[in-house]
Amino acid sequence: MKPFLLEDFANHLTFERQLSPNTVNAYKSDVESYLEYCLANEKDPQQITPEFLDQYLYQLRVIEKLAPASVFRKTEAVKSLYKFLLVEEEIKEDPTRFLKSPKLAQKIPVQLSREEMDRLLSYPAKKFDEVRTLTIIELLYAAGLRVSELINLRLENVNLKEGWVLAFGKGGKQRFVPIHPQACKRLKQYMELREAHFAAKIVGSELFLNKNGKKISRQSVWKDLAALGRLAGISQPLHPHLFRHTFASHLLQGGADLRSLQEMLGHANLTTTQIYTHLNVGDLKEKHKKFHPHG
Repeated sequence: MKPFLLEDFANHLTFERQLSPNTVNAYKSDVESYLEYCLANEKDPQQITPEFLDQYLYQLRVIEKLAPASVFRKTEAVKSLYKFLLVEEEIKEDPTRFLKSPKLAQKIPVQLSREEMDRLLSYPAKKFDEVRTLTIIELLYAAGLRVSELINLRLENVNLKEGWVLAFGKGGKQRFVPIHPQACKRLKQYMELREAHFAAKIVGSELFLNKNGKKISRQSVWKDLAALGRLAGISQPLHPHLFRHTFASHLLQGGADLRSLQEMLGHANLTTTQIYTHLNVGDLKEKHKKFHPHG
């Protein structure tokens, strides 16, 4: 394959498909491994057959014994490559058109209970770092933000009077997410404390700052959440995406519709949102008792 095509492929993923940098790097690495496999087997990647692709999948699953998730990603990367080559008219027929990616078991997202959320949000924070972490938890739970969206929030992206935040999601897509009065109150208190805490410094305009007045890192958010979770006696290890799962699950359990939830989460596809339609055993028992004729 022409050397420049690999870079063109990466640009295609970045600018046309608007995939995240991590996904682009993973796909590029997977395609490079596939091209090395083609070279080792003296095959021109632009002239391979479906049978050769089956052989490659056998190599991944049986010889290398990769996990299903790894095989799935590598398969998707190769399929993306050939779709790109077809569009670029470097090949006349897509050899992956009959190739099926391995099915993955759908994992039901872990969530916190309402009691756990109440316990967390009522933690008696005293230090600035603790107040900042509690505000982060409140906002993650109120708006279902990704950690990348949270750390990039700027002061001008928060409207406490009307009750919304402006989040910038994957591919630079922006969305307005409503937040409830309790979250607005917590944010107002934090912002006043933030102003007083950094009164003598020139700081960044991001909402959440580290001790040097710069944008807080995602690693710091992870660390602070885990630490506060231990202090509050939460057995489940805390991480940013856990609150996104909890936000989505609690909204659905409260009666929100999938389409609205999709908008708030910033999902491009409704299928992604549907993973949250699971119900816990208590919900199932209650609904069974309420609606079954012999309940």
